[in-house]
Amino acid sequence: MENHNRRIHGMEILLAMLVILGSLAAASHPAAGLQIPAPGSTTQSRQQAEAGLRAQADEVLQKMSRMTGLPIKSPVHKKIVSRKEVQKILLHNLHTDYTPEDIHVQEATLRAFGLIGGDFDLQKFLINFYTEQVAGFYDPQTKTMYMADWIPPEMQGMVLSHELTHALQDQNFNLVQYMKAVKNQDDAEAARQAVVEGYATAAMFQTMLGDAPISAMPSLDAVLGPLIRRQMTEFPVFSKAPFFFKLQALFPYIEGASFISKGLRRKDWQGLNELFTSPPSTTKALYQPSVYFDHVALPEVQLPGKTPLSSVPGLKQLDENTLGELGCNELVGQFLSEEKATADCAGWMGDSYIVYEDPATQSYALLARTRWANADSALAFFRDYHAILAKKYPGFSPDSHSDAERIIGRTASGNVILLYAGDEVRWAEGVPPSQVDAMLRWLEAL
Repeated sequence: MENHNRRIHGMEILLAMLVILGSLAAASHPAAGLQIPAPGSTTQSRQQAEAGLRAQADEVLQKMSRMTGLPIKSPVHKKIVSRKEVQKILLHNLHTDYTPEDIHVQEATLRAFGLIGGDFDLQKFLINFYTEQVAGFYDPQTKTMYMADWIPPEMQGMVLSHELTHALQDQNFNLVQYMKAVKNQDDAEAARQAVVEGYATAAMFQTMLGDAPISAMPSLDAVLGPLIRRQMTEFPVFSKAPFFFKLQALFPYIEGASFISKGLRRKDWQGLNELFTSPPSTTKALYQPSVYFDHVALPEVQLPGKTPLSSVPGLKQLDENTLGELGCNELVGQFLSEEKATADCAGWMGDSYIVYEDPATQSYALLARTRWANADSALAFFRDYHAILAKKYPGFSPDSHSDAERIIGRTASGNVILLYAGDEVRWAEGVPPSQVDAMLRWLEAL
């Protein structure tokens, strides 16, 4: 079976963070950018402005190379584009990177977890989201720096410092191959995306601080997080997005930059090259950098390929993947609260899940196995997921076979089994009545 990603990654966009940081930069530094005259201006004035912006890009590339120690291996192709042109490029990339089947699998997985409803159109949402967030960007596929002609002068330098850091990453470590290496592993892909974005965000922030090292800041995420979240309320599509998507969109920038900042307390910029040659394999390392830098081994959690649902007529295995600590935060945060997610998901150590779909009835079944730092952490999540089930399935309540360590109940979508077993929590949803006993035995035997 070919796996598919539940998360959409791989399209570089600079979020509203640049608006926030741009205002800070304007307050502390002279305007370093050059705004392109609007269409209709004289050809000569526009050509002069474009030449100035290209020259500025070359200067910024040299500056970021000196700061990070990443050598410039070739000139970066530069193209100045309008908002409409950038939108067209982003939409093309979205349709090129993700087939209709990819989008379907992601929609189905999100519905199986209860993160979106049946009427949520993921493709339409993504198109609206990416075009709303549009800004200048470096494209590792075409090796081109697309410079937006509408960006205010005080922000051009910041956009370039972030995006041209991506160009340096690409020239030295091949970003396309870096991301494709874990294309079918959600949590590992999210971790690598956070390395790429966090590194560029931290580098951009360092240019604002001048000689003050970014590693000296007590907590970069505590500074960036509230500012970015507050600013993002000005974007209608983002504001109306489900919680899980907001967290997923901001994670690479906020947690990624914090991870890089903490890494710089141990190593210099060149020492962080190991993040590209031996990258973190889980988002837990981004939330807890010591997992990566101290080489903490995490358990490998698996589900057997054949399950009691494998032989159910009409059910098709659709996705097999890992939530990770980020996925745990998305799930608990959306159904319960962000505070509870932060506290309880910190105990995550590993997981694996399988999603099944019945195309005829457009219904889903879900199997999951999670491992936790200790029995107390597992019990906390067991209680969390019991609360999630109650929200996900109105009218759901445990039946007479339930006790303190297992919840069994019936829903309109099939039976549900939730088990607490030492340092593990295991569950199944959408189980046909004829398979409940077999599924209970199977989960208990894992």
